[in-house]
Amino acid sequence: MINVRILGSAAGGGFPQWNCNCANCTAVRAGAANARPRTQSSIAIRGQDEFAWTLVNASPDILTQLIANPALQPARTIRDTGLRALLLTDSQIDHSTGLLMLREATRPWPLWCTDSAFEDLSEGNPLLKVLQHYCGVSRQRIPLDNSWFGMDGLEDLRWQAVTVHADAAPYSPRRSASVPGDVIGLLIEDIKTHRRLFYAPALPSIEAHVWEQMQSADCVVVDGTFWSDDEMARSGAGSKSAAQMGHLPQSGEAGMIAWLDRLPVGTRRVLIHINNTNPILLDDSAERKTLIEHGIEVAYDSMEIVL
Repeated sequence: MINVRILGSAAGGGFPQWNCNCANCTAVRAGAANARPRTQSSIAIRGQDEFAWTLVNASPDILTQLIANPALQPARTIRDTGLRALLLTDSQIDHSTGLLMLREATRPWPLWCTDSAFEDLSEGNPLLKVLQHYCGVSRQRIPLDNSWFGMDGLEDLRWQAVTVHADAAPYSPRRSASVPGDVIGLLIEDIKTHRRLFYAPALPSIEAHVWEQMQSADCVVVDGTFWSDDEMARSGAGSKSAAQMGHLPQSGEAGMIAWLDRLPVGTRRVLIHINNTNPILLDDSAERKTLIEHGIEVAYDSMEIVL
């Protein structure tokens, strides 16, 4: 069994974003029935053991997310957590800042990340050096050779990194010359049932090897950041296109919807990492209706997926 808890479903800044007054953010602040608040993208995954979770990406909202998901607090001792390990798909601020919020841990955190993400968080934005003054981390290397890896205490699941051609974080020394491992997706498999989850909150394009892994999964939880390539300009919130920001929009002939439509029948399709300007955040929008017609779900905080 693969149990997935969506801790946060929004893109960086959350929903509403603190300084944004777009139509979506205005609606959710007003308590509109068709819009629910969302924290920044993060998920937790476990196998059979209900008290052995892996946190995938540590968002700045991690403390709020842990409180909202009591399944992650087994309360067996005075200081306890259901989190067994941490894993990062990149070194971006909205996926790593939460590491500092977990500094009160009673042991070094097993931290799974690629070499490039480890370098960025040791030098470009040295969160890991700061964390060494508290609980510290026990760094575990994520291989990029398509091999499976396992985690201590989670023996019924195995993991595989799926490289994604995307820009490194702004503070990375490789910002203008990204290398494999700056951004990854994940394939997670239950060793006994062979059920699979594909997870990729940042997908600028669907490369051949990415598509192969998506087709092998029973459920895909993928980049839902923008509806259209020019969404930021249309909303007045910015000038960069979705492509320039490293995200494949949902609409268009080669957009995410078109790709998800090609997946095998029975594959569950879920969008995550949704920007505050994206109209799919409104339950009654025409864009949400389109997703429903295509059998595509929109992730929400505390959503549970069981495979």
